[in-house]
Amino acid sequence: QVQLVESGGGLVQPGGSLRLSCAASGSIFSIVAMAWYRQAPGKQRELVARIINSDSTYYADSVRGRFTISRVNADTVYLQMNSLKPEDTAVYYCYAHIIMSDYWGQGTQVTVSS
Repeated sequence: QVQLVESGGGLVQPGGSLRLSCAASGSIFSIVAMAWYRQAPGKQRELVARIINSDSTYYADSVRGRFTISRVNADTVYLQMNSLKPEDTAVYYCYAHIIMSDYWGQGTQVTVSS
């Protein structure tokens, strides 16, 4: 079992930055991969960025070059978001994968608006 708690969301102007944090607890040393997903109103949840172990990363085309995912120790993953755009507005969810199990956080709202 893994519990995930996100923080760091909020309101930011276009071009601004935010850093999301996800704190994991429980069986953290069994986590194979962690990721950030987002879901905008009326849209499907989509993968934003993924990190396997601490150094293999993947980014969606829409955020590559602007967002950076990192994992510190075994229990914290960050999403640094720069040059934010209105279309980045969504609820952002932390995700963790253990063999044969998936876990989600409760989500944190990010709103990009002037």
